[in-house]
Amino acid sequence: MALSPRVPDLAALDVMVSVARLGSMSAAGREHGLSQQAVSARIRAAERDIGLRVFDRTSSGVGLTPEGVAVLEWAEIVLRSAEKFATGVQSLMQEDNAHLTVAASMTIAEHLVPGWIVLMRRRFPAVDTQMRLMNSTEVAQYVLDGRANLGFVEGPVIPAGLDVRVVAVDELLVVTGLEHPWARTKSVGIDELAATPLIQREPGSGTRTTYENTVHPTVPPLLELGSVTAIKSAVVSGNTPSVLSSLAVASDIRDGRLVRIRVDGLSMSRQLRAVWSSQSSPTGPSRDFLDIATQPR
Repeated sequence: MALSPRVPDLAALDVMVSVARLGSMSAAGREHGLSQQAVSARIRAAERDIGLRVFDRTSSGVGLTPEGVAVLEWAEIVLRSAEKFATGVQSLMQEDNAHLTVAASMTIAEHLVPGWIVLMRRRFPAVDTQMRLMNSTEVAQYVLDGRANLGFVEGPVIPAGLDVRVVAVDELLVVTGLEHPWARTKSVGIDELAATPLIQREPGSGTRTTYENTVHPTVPPLLELGSVTAIKSAVVSGNTPSVLSSLAVASDIRDGRLVRIRVDGLSMSRQLRAVWSSQSSPTGPSRDFLDIATQPR
């Protein structure tokens, strides 16, 4: 098939996702080893190809436009597919170095796994560590199928056939934009929360499962998005509440982009856990990576 001219190159999409996640072009430039000018040029080229303005530029940084929220979600799907393609090609090459495939749910993948991979690389440079990002349900299935050596999940339910170890403790927080009525009182009752349509992750995500098992909402989500970054942007632009990991929103609350809403009598703490097949204990690179993930900090 002939590829549409509306599709930017993968490098530009990768930079675009980094800008949305980090909130600035300079930070994305540091992550990719590019100048701020080079990042800006790639973003402009991508927006020309797409035919839409993806970012709003302000003196304090950049934010997604309403159209950009959808574009970002699709961009992340494309990048995950590209990573899957690259992983498959690399497996065919049968390289001599050891390989480790880690599957991780969204919050853990964005906020914890990158640091673990850096430490793994420093300690064991011959090990090629690859991360696959998906929701908790998919992570568990990936490990059960043998497509990942280790998995990291946020969901409360661990399927049969997997062993687990706690690697961190997290708390889910209710957040809104600055103009939402809840932002004035910074609190809400659990019954009102349960009756309010939220912007949510897709079914199968650990965040959504924990929320539903704890709050038992009486209405369906207002909107489902597969990206934490997209959800945060939608909360800010649409002034609609959501429930997200404290790891994902700490800087947004601190910088005043989001408001934490306390819920009387409600705590949504959860364990973040490593999972692996019950048929074999982690050995070699898997054991080394698990040791890094569980070391005291």
